[in-house]
Amino acid sequence: MKTFLVIGLGRFGNAVAAELCALGNEVLGIDTKAERVQAAANCITHAITADARDPEVLKEISAHSFDCAIVAIGGDIGTSALITLCLKEQGVERVVAKVSSDTHKKVLEKIGADRVVFPEYEMGVKLAHALSESNVLNFIELSEDASIVEIPVPQDWVHKTLRELDVRNRYGVNIIALRRGPKHAFVIAPGGEDVLEPTDVVVALGRDKNINRIQKL
Repeated sequence: MKTFLVIGLGRFGNAVAAELCALGNEVLGIDTKAERVQAAANCITHAITADARDPEVLKEISAHSFDCAIVAIGGDIGTSALITLCLKEQGVERVVAKVSSDTHKKVLEKIGADRVVFPEYEMGVKLAHALSESNVLNFIELSEDASIVEIPVPQDWVHKTLRELDVRNRYGVNIIALRRGPKHAFVIAPGGEDVLEPTDVVVALGRDKNINRIQKL
């Protein structure tokens, strides 16, 4: 079990906090609005009304003892930057912060955020891929030019082994897993002798330009 501190219990923060708790973690949620704290109280381990901009508040809750802190305040650059800075100064090992723009992202990265998330942008990219490429079942952006995608097995690959296909050398893409069977169970790190079936889904990792070549087969 890990411990998480979630600062900001709006829709994003509340969703993250509740899911982390549902996954068996210990979660403390903080917000300045009492109604948000009350709404979250039944879904997470602890919830308090407090102002995380105050370093003394962070000391009182022993912020440094949490495995990870999530700053879920995306609309106010100044507030999220101040809280992120305070968390890092108090020794929080990992700080994840929500941002609302590229400028916001750059500011928080400069002051030490370990990871920044831009939910609207990331969801927009994912939706665009889903709409543009009808054969992409799922999509995760790793960087500006690399992704992990789930793709139904191309017709030309059916009944062939991964060794025969030599996907890595021919296309510059790694097949890191398969999803197969009626329950779409994962086969992690399939071997060269695995034969691809018509209903399989391949989970491919690589640069977008190389993955696009596979999508067009």
